[in-house]
Formats: sequence, C-alpha cells, structure tokens
Amino acid sequence: MTAHALEWQRAAAALTRAMPRHRMVGNGMQATDADELHAGVSAGTPWSEVAARLARRQTRAAMAAIEAGDRQTARERFLRAAACYSFGQVPLEDGPAKRSLYRDLVEAFGRAGALLDPPAEHVEVPWRGRSLRGWLLRPAGVVRPPVVVVLGGIDAWREEYAAGAELVRDRGVALFLLDAPGQGETRVLGGLHLDRDVRLALSAAVTHVLADERLGDRVAVWGNSMGGHLAALLAAQDPRVAACVVTGGTVRPAETHTRFPRFLAKVQAMLGLDPEASRSLMDDLELDAATLAGLTCPLLVQHGRRDAVFKVANAREVHDLAGSADKTWQEWHDGDHCVDNHADEKYLAVARWLAPRLTGAW
Repeated sequence: MTAHALEWQRAAAALTRAMPRHRMVGNGMQATDADELHAGVSAGTPWSEVAARLARRQTRAAMAAIEAGDRQTARERFLRAAACYSFGQVPLEDGPAKRSLYRDLVEAFGRAGALLDPPAEHVEVPWRGRSLRGWLLRPAGVVRPPVVVVLGGIDAWREEYAAGAELVRDRGVALFLLDAPGQGETRVLGGLHLDRDVRLALSAAVTHVLADERLGDRVAVWGNSMGGHLAALLAAQDPRVAACVVTGGTVRPAETHTRFPRFLAKVQAMLGLDPEASRSLMDDLELDAATLAGLTCPLLVQHGRRDAVFKVANAREVHDLAGSADKTWQEWHDGDHCVDNHADEKYLAVARWLAPRLTGAW
C-alpha cells in the first residue's frame, strides 16, 4: 500500500468516526445518503465532493416535486440537500471551497423554509459592524409564540439541529436557529469570530427576538456541545432567559484541545486567533460556581456517559452548580457526544420538557 493510499484511508476513517451514520441520519440526512457518503469516502473520493453530489441529487428531486405540485416532498428533499451540504463542509478549512458549500447550504435550507407556513425567515442581528445570522421558524396558527434560541457547537451548527428542534416548534414554540460568533454562516460568510464578549452578542440576539412584535415575551436557549456551554453562560448572566437546555455541554470548553490536541485547529478557526491566544481565551470561558449560581431559570442538562468530547463530570457541574430550583439531569449510559446515538429520544425529551415551561401548558 502506498503512503498516499494509507493517508486517505486514515482520513476517511477519521471522518466516519467524527460523523457516524447515526449522527447524520438523526440530524436530517437520508439514511441512504449517509451510507453512500461513507462508502464514497472509503473508496477514495473526497468527503465534501461526495456530499455535494448527494445534495445536488436531492435538490433535483425537490425541483421535480415542486413541478408536480408536491410542496411537502419538495421541502423534505431541500432539507435533505441542506443536511448533505452541512455535513459536507465540516472537514474543509475556511476558504473558497467551504464558503461555496455554505452558500449552497443556506440556499437549500432557505428554499425548504420558504415552503413552510408561515415561511422561515433569514435573520441578521447586528453586532459590532457585522451580524449574527440565523433562521426564524414560527409555528402555524400561534399568536405571539414563545421562542427558543438554538445554538450549535464548534463544527456542528444551527441547521444540524433543525430536524430535532421541529419537535419543539410542533408544540407551539418558535425556533431561532442561530449561528453565534465563530459558528456557521456568522463566521464562514460573515467573518465574525467568537471572543470574550460572546455573552453580550448572544444577549443582543435575545434583544432582537424580544423586539419582534410577532413573538412572545418568553425566550429560552438550547445549546448543543460548545453551544451548551454558551447557553449556560447566557442563562447565568441574562435574566431575560426563561429556560435553558444544555445538550452535550461542559463547564470547561478547553477540555477538548487539552485532551485532544487536534481540536486546537477547530478552536482556532472559531476564534480567529493563534494557538496561544486561543488556549488563553478558552481557559477564560470556564464557568465557575459563582457564575452558575446566577443560572436560576429552569434547566435541563443532557449528556452521554460515553461522550468522548466533553466529559460527563464536566457537564454534571453545569447542573449541580446552577442556582435553579427547577433543574433536571438526563444521562444515557451508552450515549455518545450530544447523545446523537439516541437522537429521537433526546429531541423528544427536550420538546416534552421545554415547551410546557414556555407555553404554560403543564
């Protein structure tokens, strides 16, 4: 075996470990597409090339459904195309190729959203001369619904969690799928990185939601992975947050690159800093007991005991140190990072816990 062949086999194995079938299927990709993506990269085709090809195929199917007058199927196909683009861009470094796939992702998700009732809206929240970018999805037939701000992590962003968050929207809650500084469209297309004022940026998003007269006056935050850390940070310091969900989060975001040095490159991309400055900023983001004592709103923390990214003990501290009188800990003994291997259970648990606390129907 040549050195080149060995290298791409190692790269393929790393990608399939980072994005296993259950993660992709649980977060919006069609099962056959996930299988084809794994098979294609294992055969030597670049991951992003296979994913883009699958996305284009789903887009063609969506257009055919529109021509046939089948809006529901068209929306489902556009969402599957968006999922292919979302997972396809993950291994790419910031640059022209990643930006191209990300524009395709935004377009596909937007075309799916246009087929909703009411249609999804692409939103920009001004912040320091740039903007936080997100999608607002309102439930049909609900006047001034409450809102949950949904956050992703270091390389899994807002669209990846859209399919599961739909269970919350189905219960009368609007979704604001948001890319925080350093994430997704906000960074890749908008050039805005995460810094020490990230909580203030997220509070600006809360202000934006509360100023929308179509929406209610109760706002929750639900963060996944690094987004779980950010959700707890926001809820601890912004009293307007009415409820908080932390899925796969941590009090110590620096634990990733401390235990797994390869994560530092991802952290640098999120922060836009050199290695030393990145380590320093991540250390400063640690949530201490005094900060978490300020988290007094209802709190749900979910974690998998087999999470290889953030240790279960560091997630447990979010729950145990929070000042909330209404807090729930959910643990899966065989759960992986963000409990992606129990996606249906996880998302249903969030919907059943969160929606009643926002709508008052409990």
